[in-house]
Amino acid sequence: MQTRPLGDTGIEVSRLCLGTMTFGEQNSEVEAHEQLDRAVAFGINFIDTAEMYPVPPRGETQGLTESYIGSWLKRRDSRDDVIIATKVTGPGLEHIRGGTRLTREQIRQALDASLKRLKTDYVDLYQLHWPERSTNYFGKLGYEHDEEEATCSLEETLGVLKELVDAGKVRAIGLSNETPWGVMKSLQLAERLDLPRIVSVQNPYNLLNRTFEVGLAEIAHRENVGLLAYSPLGFGVLSGKYLQGARPPDARLTLFERFKRYTSPLAEEATQAYVDIAREHDLDPAQMALAFVNSRSFLTSNIIGATTMEQLEDNLNSESLKLEQSTLDAIEEVHRRIPNPCP
Repeated sequence: MQTRPLGDTGIEVSRLCLGTMTFGEQNSEVEAHEQLDRAVAFGINFIDTAEMYPVPPRGETQGLTESYIGSWLKRRDSRDDVIIATKVTGPGLEHIRGGTRLTREQIRQALDASLKRLKTDYVDLYQLHWPERSTNYFGKLGYEHDEEEATCSLEETLGVLKELVDAGKVRAIGLSNETPWGVMKSLQLAERLDLPRIVSVQNPYNLLNRTFEVGLAEIAHRENVGLLAYSPLGFGVLSGKYLQGARPPDARLTLFERFKRYTSPLAEEATQAYVDIAREHDLDPAQMALAFVNSRSFLTSNIIGATTMEQLEDNLNSESLKLEQSTLDAIEEVHRRIPNPCP
């Protein structure tokens, strides 16, 4: 398993990271532990979660994902062998703390609750799940500025993260679902106010959505703030299992209608083209899609997720796959013809 540095922290994380948002919804605690055991045995040392997980977010299940990881950590009794990343929820979820915000009080409450569920006294990476301000994330296009918008200041949010780092509860901080402006503003404030410097940005990145390349890839290189790529298979779409309207039993798009980001007619056309490339080169479509993400120079870690052990094994095997130039050229040709159908 290749490792890459997490910013300038001195922490080395595996190129594949185990995503856990199905734990507590599509996966039981026993299944979660089985996935965690297999991932670590394979060489993964990086595990990503969030206080709002599992997904879809519901009050009845909120926090179960962290609790399952916590019971696994307690059973292992070797906390320092793994890098745990979690996230504080951005504004808009009423079933968490009566309405989530990124204020000093709420972030402190959120982290303490996460630590209790995770059965640990620190997290390695603490991330803002999405910004406090209204901006373009979760597929929103066409930025609309609101001069009157009342939000918690980024200074306050970053200030409390410094307190948590100083207290030893957090080793490093990161952003998620963030824009180029948000990343650069956070870096600027860190330098000006002597605050912790962000070390990563967790955004979507896959063959159907390469918008990270437009502005954030340069920042990743020049500022040493690498990508933690989520949805590298576009909710499983890039495996090809949903083509021609197929809806396999117990698959995410079959169970939950809310996941529509990667299901437009244009997305289907692009997906079919990528699946055809994989088959022409005798590759598994999902492994090809993951290997493409793994090959990006701005990547820190690729967050894989699975609901079955068979899916997990397939995803893990992408680590050793290096795409030939002819495959990469064919991928670029599709991208030029159908660029970012699912931003």
